[in-house]
Amino acid sequence: MSELHIPPGLPFLGESDTERGGAESPGAAAWLAQLPPGAIACSAPGRAGIVGNPSDMYGGSVIACSTRERAYVAISPSDRLLLETDQGVAEARARGDLHLRGDHADIFRAVITHLRLFELRAHLRSWSDLPFRAGLAGSTALVVATLAALAEWGEHRPLRSSRHYWAEVARAIELTDLGVTCGYQDQYMATFGGLNYLDFRDKEFYREVFAEPYATVEPLAAYGAPMPPVILAHTGVQRVSGQVHRPIRERWLEGEREVVDGQIAIARLAREGKKALLAGDWPRLGGLMNENHAIQRALGGSGPENERLIEVALQAGALGAKLAGAGQGGTIIALHPEPGQLIDPLRQVGALRLLAPQPADGVRRER
Repeated sequence: MSELHIPPGLPFLGESDTERGGAESPGAAAWLAQLPPGAIACSAPGRAGIVGNPSDMYGGSVIACSTRERAYVAISPSDRLLLETDQGVAEARARGDLHLRGDHADIFRAVITHLRLFELRAHLRSWSDLPFRAGLAGSTALVVATLAALAEWGEHRPLRSSRHYWAEVARAIELTDLGVTCGYQDQYMATFGGLNYLDFRDKEFYREVFAEPYATVEPLAAYGAPMPPVILAHTGVQRVSGQVHRPIRERWLEGEREVVDGQIAIARLAREGKKALLAGDWPRLGGLMNENHAIQRALGGSGPENERLIEVALQAGALGAKLAGAGQGGTIIALHPEPGQLIDPLRQVGALRLLAPQPADGVRRER
């Protein structure tokens, strides 16, 4: 087994008496059961932005919840470096084999390259029950789970250190190694999990990991906040979130007033949303979600598939509906006192998959 010289690792839940945020899905349980002896498996959740996204790219604030669905990564002994995904097994015999190729194994390549683990000999496997390219941070969850698995593999024990640091490392990998224009919400939510108010003040200009201020993560459930009655509806349209974010980010960097003012307003909506959520004031929270989406739509962040699902959700009695992620496809989130009443209307207009987010563990080692 290779000696991995990487920084102190990730703290995991589920190592003692900490209650886990939901059991694995049947598919995940089956995948974990077939892993070879000696394998170490870690997982991380997806996330849904309730209100405030995408101001996390601009020093703003977000309220987000993790998903039940998770991404899983396992590492096991091997005399070669093998990278296995749903697309098959790729072997990396030399550093050149770790260059990005545009396939699902690129996440493994990027993490290994960022940590400079060029002598690693192991078999890495991934599995996910998160929809692919659906605006639920599925790729980020795989990055975080890969970091966790490699950290555990190198030290042979549960590691304890700052989750904030590892969220920043994951963001750096996506930005610099995978070339994704991104904010910070995804990485923090995959690492921390839960139902959180996130403050990204002073993080609007990208810096090196050690120069970045850490985000503030406030777990709202700790203060008795109820989980909002929301449902996620996947449009079925796959897209790369960075390609949606990039044009708006460039306009913001150029100082376009509409974009600058829009992101300031969206961040303010998240701060108001925190009050509404703590009070269980769903009409108020729904109104803030609608304002959030109106700004995103005006800036060009939505898309026809998103708008169709949002319109139907509102017509069916949703108090609020908006993008759960970047937009131009992906997934919407709708708030309804009885979310089940939205299932049939959303399916009738083409929702490919419906999900119910819940506060769940962040990154963890699987037993």
